[in-house]
Amino acid sequence: MPLAARERAILVGLELKSRASRRPAAASEQVDYNAEESIEELKVLALSAGAEVLEVHLQARDAAESSTLVGSGKVEELAARVKAEQADLVVFDQELTPTQLRNLERTLDCKVIDRTQLILDIFARRARTREGHLQVELAQLNYLLPRLTGRGIAMSRLGGGIGTRGPGETQLETDRRVISKRIKKIQENLESVRAGRSIQRRQRQAVPLSTISLVGYTNAGKSSLFNRFTNAAVMADARMFATLDPTVRHVILPSHRKVLLSDTVGFIRHLPTQLVKAFRATLEEVTEAALLLHVVDVSSENAAQHTAHVRNVLAEIGAASTPQLLVFNKLDLLPEGETDLETVSRRVLGNTVPPEEKLPPAVAVSAKTGQGLDQLLARIDTLLPLDPIVHATFRIPHSEGGALHFLYEFGRVLEKQVGEEYSEVVADVPESVRKRLVDYLVTNRQ
Repeated sequence: MPLAARERAILVGLELKSRASRRPAAASEQVDYNAEESIEELKVLALSAGAEVLEVHLQARDAAESSTLVGSGKVEELAARVKAEQADLVVFDQELTPTQLRNLERTLDCKVIDRTQLILDIFARRARTREGHLQVELAQLNYLLPRLTGRGIAMSRLGGGIGTRGPGETQLETDRRVISKRIKKIQENLESVRAGRSIQRRQRQAVPLSTISLVGYTNAGKSSLFNRFTNAAVMADARMFATLDPTVRHVILPSHRKVLLSDTVGFIRHLPTQLVKAFRATLEEVTEAALLLHVVDVSSENAAQHTAHVRNVLAEIGAASTPQLLVFNKLDLLPEGETDLETVSRRVLGNTVPPEEKLPPAVAVSAKTGQGLDQLLARIDTLLPLDPIVHATFRIPHSEGGALHFLYEFGRVLEKQVGEEYSEVVADVPESVRKRLVDYLVTNRQ
């Protein structure tokens, strides 16, 4: 089958002249909203979604126009450009209200979407598992529901059509009812998935292994680091949101401790609220971690802003208090003489950390060349909660083969005596293993 033609897109952003009119940043963000940087990111998003970007327009105004966002004059200009360039799509960098969306579609006479819809579309393309598809569909429907008026959206994909319309019921009411019903069904399915994930997590927690989660701005190099440490084959490329579904693998630290490393979805500026809510089950991998590796692309001019945005999202999902280690990645892309840790730290953190304050724990690495990865593993070893080794004797019945296997896997067996009904085993084990096998404990001395 021939490949589908790429949609021809025109991008539109709004720059508010008055600082007081700009979108307020969170108190912890400490970075200004920059319209030029944001629309450049929108361009990358559009390319990641498979669009061909024809033009980029940045409109300066004192305030957003309530009916069209950018003003009637600019909309008329855009309509002319859409016709001249034969554009299929106009993408706005700001989230559009239902009224703005309806007015813009009528005037421009083509498909109009905003930044949120674009991100949702990319997530829909990237999702691979059933859970991922459900989460994205839930976010899309929650976004669509208040925007049905005037859209003329065909709901056949959701079961609309003959047999769905009640007596005296309008198509709009039918659409809303069908979407609401589908949202409820998806939420029920996700709760089942979430329950299964909780069981898997409890099973992992029953084994004395700490979990480490990779977090960071999209395209910071998390999956490349994950592949380096685990020899996994997680997709790692320059496209935004290349990784959606979490992947967990074992990693051995220099102390010979075994830990679990989890790769998660990348964050982005103004990550849609619908996505944060929909991906609650996936993001629980982050909130349950013992340590977060916050990966930062040090080669990006916006590294400081990206770092602040990730911290904001972590606060939103309840992971702000989880211990973090900053991992300054892509060191190979920096000029010679600017790769020492202090210089890189100041470059990335900008003004977010006053000079008199101590810098947070950080390591500079290159996932591409392997530079600094040994230091990163060593630093993880020192930051993870300690699990001291204790000397203990266990008396395990022959019928409890699982407990004996567990002891051999996670402890160092020094002596074993086999009796008629049980085996008595002397071993050096982590404290967490001793607690797990406390029912078989005979003596315990450190």
